[in-house]
Amino acid sequence: MPKANASIHQTVILTSLFFIAAPFVLSEGPNPTKGFPNGHYLVPDTNILLNAMDLLEQNTAFHDVIILQTVLEELRNRSLPLYNRLISLTRSEEKRFYVFFNEFRSETYVIREQGETINDRNDRAVRTAAKWYSNHLQESILKSRSKRKTPSIVVLTDDKDNRTKAKATNVTAYSLLEYVSQLEDADRLLDMVVTSQQARSNASAPAENIYPDYYSISKINTGIRAGTLHQGIFNVSTYNYLEGTVNVPAFDKSLIIMGRVNSNRAVSGDVVIVEILPQSQWKSPSTKVVDEETLNRNENPDAEEGESVVTEQERRALQDEVKKVHGKTSESHPQPTVRVVGIAKRNWRQYVGHIDGTSISKNKQTRKLETCFLLPMDKRIPRIRIRTRQAGELVGKRILVTIDSWDQDSRYPSGHFVRDLGALESKGAETEALLLEYDIQYRPFPKAVLDCLPAEGHDWKVPASTDDTGWQKRQDLRDLLVCSIDPVGCQDIDDALHARRLPDGTIEVGVHIADVSHFVKPNNAMDFEAATRGTTVYLVDKRIDMLPMLLGTDLCSLKPYIERYAFSTLWQMNDDAEILDVRFTKSVIRSREAFSYEQAQIRIDDASQKDELTQGMRTLLMLSQRLRQKRMDAGALNLASPEVRVQTESETSDPIDVKTKELLATNSLVEEFMLLANISVAGKIYNFFPSTALLRRHADPPKTNFEELSNQLKVRRGLEIDSSSSKTLADSLDRCVDPQEPFFNTLVRILATRCMMSAEYFVAGSQAYSEFKHYGLATEIYTHFTSPIRRYADLIAHRQLAAAIEYEPVHPSLNGKAKLEAICQNINVRHRNAQFAGRASIEYYVGQALKGRVIDEEGFVMRVFSNGFVVFVPRFGIEGLIKLKDLASPEPEGVYDEQKYILTTKGSREVSVALFDSVRVKIQDVLDESSSKRKLKMELL
Repeated sequence: MPKANASIHQTVILTSLFFIAAPFVLSEGPNPTKGFPNGHYLVPDTNILLNAMDLLEQNTAFHDVIILQTVLEELRNRSLPLYNRLISLTRSEEKRFYVFFNEFRSETYVIREQGETINDRNDRAVRTAAKWYSNHLQESILKSRSKRKTPSIVVLTDDKDNRTKAKATNVTAYSLLEYVSQLEDADRLLDMVVTSQQARSNASAPAENIYPDYYSISKINTGIRAGTLHQGIFNVSTYNYLEGTVNVPAFDKSLIIMGRVNSNRAVSGDVVIVEILPQSQWKSPSTKVVDEETLNRNENPDAEEGESVVTEQERRALQDEVKKVHGKTSESHPQPTVRVVGIAKRNWRQYVGHIDGTSISKNKQTRKLETCFLLPMDKRIPRIRIRTRQAGELVGKRILVTIDSWDQDSRYPSGHFVRDLGALESKGAETEALLLEYDIQYRPFPKAVLDCLPAEGHDWKVPASTDDTGWQKRQDLRDLLVCSIDPVGCQDIDDALHARRLPDGTIEVGVHIADVSHFVKPNNAMDFEAATRGTTVYLVDKRIDMLPMLLGTDLCSLKPYIERYAFSTLWQMNDDAEILDVRFTKSVIRSREAFSYEQAQIRIDDASQKDELTQGMRTLLMLSQRLRQKRMDAGALNLASPEVRVQTESETSDPIDVKTKELLATNSLVEEFMLLANISVAGKIYNFFPSTALLRRHADPPKTNFEELSNQLKVRRGLEIDSSSSKTLADSLDRCVDPQEPFFNTLVRILATRCMMSAEYFVAGSQAYSEFKHYGLATEIYTHFTSPIRRYADLIAHRQLAAAIEYEPVHPSLNGKAKLEAICQNINVRHRNAQFAGRASIEYYVGQALKGRVIDEEGFVMRVFSNGFVVFVPRFGIEGLIKLKDLASPEPEGVYDEQKYILTTKGSREVSVALFDSVRVKIQDVLDESSSKRKLKMELL
């Protein structure tokens, strides 16, 4: 990168988690345009970053951008995902984005004036920094006696008042629309400018508001302090887009939001402020499936003036629900309903979907600006109105859009087109859509990250001489008979184990974990990238790695027959699996074998195998069974989730079959010792870092979470669920059996899992010790230590443990509570997204494996509505909705007994379906009209 006067242009890069100084300087020759022939640097305000990140990421434009500290901090507070995307741009040598710490420089720091709003102060800070930069560049070029022309400093802001004030002080300021219009690629880029700006500039008269105003900030703050207003995350029902819920700390049960007016422009995932409605307006949770595409098909995307917030179809659907208010069961009692009165934080992201072909003109050749609807893949997201010049070309494509705004006078949010992912149903487009939908960081590792890898590459080896610094403070454990046990085809081997008898008759057990922290040092580019990604994501046909492949599948992976650095936990136990002693050490190991679960099980079961390695595995199995029994006796839960494996063709990765995963004793063997290592490490790092140990907790579920399942089991099977503690819950789940139906207990455990809270990473100092406990595992302290190749949390635990055993000094990053809390916030989101993406990948490939086939399978009714029911099919680990209209034509009339959870039909087809019933269904793949995703459709046989 060419350097100008370094004293003038010194800047630093702010990473997503830490400040780190870097000697970058502005480009000497910023890109000229027809508007700025001498070149220019852009200074965007916060709203430009909030509304136009997609534009800023375009490779054909938006280079040489100065990001002010004021703007960066405001963006982080308002949108962490956008903040992380901006940080990625600051690491790109091609884009040349630079952070300038204007708040730390006397010439550019501004003091908030009396009566000045924070927003006005920040706008003034942007103008002041731009003015200083402009003068400074001019002085620098004069002093250098260069013949170069001074580049311009251009403030980008869509705030008209800000532009006026900028021009009054001789600061060049453009709106985004003005700036993009003069770029070479303007025709394409204009599609990505916030559409509401263009629409408003063309509007002849303001439209009438159809949504209520949000409360003022002062009114919201007063209401929250008084307890009359509440804050929580808005979640839209999967089965009824007109209904949502908000969990707030003041109440055990979720508060219900019914109808578009009450949700008041909130999008699923937003942090909302809600007000409880009068008791006369309380309603029962819906028992009806309500699908937007069925109700509101063929709407006009250009309709604005006078459009109704609620369609006649929606009004009728809501009226059906109001009739249930006086039901008798606990589920049908009217419950508190609320309305949204403010948005604390928009959690809008990029959305994947397809153009509704009925909303555009039929002429594919036209390039006129056209308004159309995007139908998102996620049915909880409302359709998005976009304006594009490419509408005809985009029909039949999977595309990416961003929501820009949702105004009071618009029934739907407005957004803009970002890019075309490819044809609907093509494997490439659908896989990328899945990654984008769950915000998976899948870009190639940048050069700065790859530069952190060992220079020897695949030739790196553990030093032959034990006098080498790499051996310092490491224990030589190469003589131990260590092996790994993993799924078939595993390449990123995190863990290995051993067991051996000691001379005194006790048993030494070791869990040896890949020493990733040796290669990934705090605060370098690879560490920042791993922290941002948070976890490796496993899809059916690919793996999105947290770390570069050189580390994950080679240098860190505990492959057999090769010496590797490890972090070892060593216990001394007796035959009852009681721990007599535990110690931790960095080590060097040499794994003797890499088994699959199946191979290890065969070896253990083969009586003819009497070698030391096999005997060690048998000892591990014996101890693991005793450890497991102790956990169960303490109240650990044996929950369940659908586990299927998609078989793919080796060369093309095309799916060919689906099988249920078989769990062997060796699965449990590995699990028990990984759990034990995590528990032991958690105690050690908490003792050393009582305020900043990175731990994992699983909160007790509120008793109300189990009310519905408990009532269902009591009514349908005469069974009781006691969730007063994990022990009572575990015991009552054990009793939920049906001698006639072996799968029934698994079904109940799947449903019980959905009543649980999510486990989460946290920093020790943020919770009381009593809140550390892991409910599902029945342990009072826990962390993740055993998978540092694929989880960033484990990497932090390794660093903390290394400091705790005095292997290395305490790095400052391990004591920064605020930084570690930011890490936890990110990895909690990344962990959940990775799980969702993995499940979605399986669902997609199951559909592809069954494409063109019609299969009869056994299923179980796991939910009943007044107009349909949900069936779970164990073989494929999928669930599907069967609506009454799917049973026969004309649609039979349904009668739903809420007290007994039975749906009966009359008319064209008479059936009776009850919760937990075993049913026979026909499964075939169909194209879902609303999402344009191929899915499995079920028919009741």
